[in-house]
Amino acid sequence: MTEAARLSALFRDAGAVSVETSVLQPAETLLDLYGEDIRARAYVTSDPVLGEQMLRPDFTVPVVQQHMAHGAEPARYTYQGLVFRSQEAGTGRASEYLQVGYEVFDRADPAAADAEVFALFAQALDGRGLRAATGDIGILRAAVEGLSTSERRRAALLRHLWRPRRFRALLERFGKPVPSARLAALDVETGAPEIGLRDASDVSQRIAALKEDAQVAPLDAGEVAALSAILDVAEMAPLALAKLRDIAQTLPAITPALDRLEARLDALAARGVDVDALAFEGSYGRTSMEYYDGFVFGFHGESGPPIATGGRYDALTRVLGQGREIPAVGGVIRPELLEAGA
Repeated sequence: MTEAARLSALFRDAGAVSVETSVLQPAETLLDLYGEDIRARAYVTSDPVLGEQMLRPDFTVPVVQQHMAHGAEPARYTYQGLVFRSQEAGTGRASEYLQVGYEVFDRADPAAADAEVFALFAQALDGRGLRAATGDIGILRAAVEGLSTSERRRAALLRHLWRPRRFRALLERFGKPVPSARLAALDVETGAPEIGLRDASDVSQRIAALKEDAQVAPLDAGEVAALSAILDVAEMAPLALAKLRDIAQTLPAITPALDRLEARLDALAARGVDVDALAFEGSYGRTSMEYYDGFVFGFHGESGPPIATGGRYDALTRVLGQGREIPAVGGVIRPELLEAGA
């Protein structure tokens, strides 16, 4: 039996229903979710009937669409097939590869669902010598949402949470007063010729927004330090939780997310996972697809890409559900990497 067949059988035995999705996905949906940045890591084509399409960059979005349109609750799905990711020359990374996945849609107990998926993946990968890592994007989102600053600045930081360098640059910029030279540059004379796609109204609105932002006080230094401390956390999970509880004294907005982390650790322990030996990193998962908004995890070998990744994506179901939503968590395994290391 191949690894793909073994994993599919394991997931079906756990109660998952096998589903299939089209290799071609509507580009409009993915662009709405991730913006133009998705073009840099996807293959785009144009169809005279269907319009702009993308070769499937992953399975989660189409599986969520299928569930929100037709699925009953609770539901568990499994799938296998190729995904396609554009790679920079010289990286040696595959531009197409096989994934086998498992997704859970269940609103009864999110912590238990997180533990179910992680424990099932740990079982599937047992004995392979892999290192498990976990994190929680929900803690980072709560920290940003709790900053004492304008809604515009919080939104900008959240938008770039997945781009660590840009995020750090924004923190530094928002932590200082706007330079006088930049303020002076905003005093643009009207009546200049219109060049490009933006008209005078667009430019005026943008200048007004920049002037409004320039009046916002710099970020609180203590809050910035606390946010940086969250990103620097790298401990076994119980010790990480204790550190994060200390940080919550400065950023109390993260407390509900920490309560969810604690409930998750209890659920993992109940499933036999040794949480005292489970690594937790405050910045883990920040370079993956942007739909994760809570628990994230991965299983890694000594080198190369992760063998398995996964996480919680409740917000994605809200976006694609057109008014409906359901807590959801899942992950994928790359069977060819398992076979290469066998």
